[in-house]
Amino acid sequence: MAETDRTDGPQAARPAPPTGTWRDWATDRALRSAIALCLALPLRLRLRLMGAFVTRVIAPLAGYRKRTLRNLAHVWRDLPEPEARALADRVADNAGRTMIENYDVLGLRDRMTGATPVGEGVAAMEAAREEGRPILFVTGHYGNFEAPRALLVSRGWQVGGLYRPMKNAFFNAHYAANMARLSGPVFEQGRRGTMGLVKHLKAGGHGVLLFDIYSGRGVPIDFLGKPAPTLTSAAEIALRTGALMIPFFGIRQPDGQSFVAEFDAPIPHGDPVEMMRAATAALEARIQADPGQWFWIHRRWKPERQARRQRKRAAASTSP
Repeated sequence: MAETDRTDGPQAARPAPPTGTWRDWATDRALRSAIALCLALPLRLRLRLMGAFVTRVIAPLAGYRKRTLRNLAHVWRDLPEPEARALADRVADNAGRTMIENYDVLGLRDRMTGATPVGEGVAAMEAAREEGRPILFVTGHYGNFEAPRALLVSRGWQVGGLYRPMKNAFFNAHYAANMARLSGPVFEQGRRGTMGLVKHLKAGGHGVLLFDIYSGRGVPIDFLGKPAPTLTSAAEIALRTGALMIPFFGIRQPDGQSFVAEFDAPIPHGDPVEMMRAATAALEARIQADPGQWFWIHRRWKPERQARRQRKRAAASTSP
């Protein structure tokens, strides 16, 4: 997906090339080569190798395994250590599979062709589509969050959304282009991107937002029994545009490569915080059913930072 720019000159303006350090460029080239090599392999082998590579190499080196274990200890203190370590391996394996799957979005679309969406929200979303009413699908980093979108695209839907840009500008250039290959429009996270998504929804479009990322500007909402700052922007966008707000989840099946796409009943419009509590509860239910499919590698709670913020607020409230 690309927008057309109007110019007075003989040639349309082109996006500025990405900039960064030579290390950024070298890292990007290495990642591109690894991705290309992996995509040349048969699907089952590709997924197994990427899952194993992230589990045994990337997760220990990048600190993902340590972070997963720390998050598990934060919310489930009584989880035995052997179970926590086994769960951390499953998390890394799913992350590796998801990464390479989402670099073959058209292949993922083809794999979802013929699958049937399930859940209480299916009838409501089909009716909204017929009426031309916008729909905002919300989800978390669970299973493969692109699988339900790929299923909808395979059935003729156009589903856009926001994406979080990568720090490496060279890598981000093809990462964003890859996301748009499945369906658009795709907007970069930020004020401008949010306005683009709002405009898209107001025109009767469909979009996706992932809400399970820490934000210091978020409202503390209990997530797996611990407060997690959560942005209410998804609910606010739904209210502003009149969009149905439907949680969906791509649940990986035991074979490691197929998915069930579940669509929950629409979250009733009302107080934005309560709407996000409902979305959070939908994600919690999936995690309780199969915790190995959620991306525990994220810094979702940041309890130390939350404690510092609370101390600062308390000090400010008592100062003369």
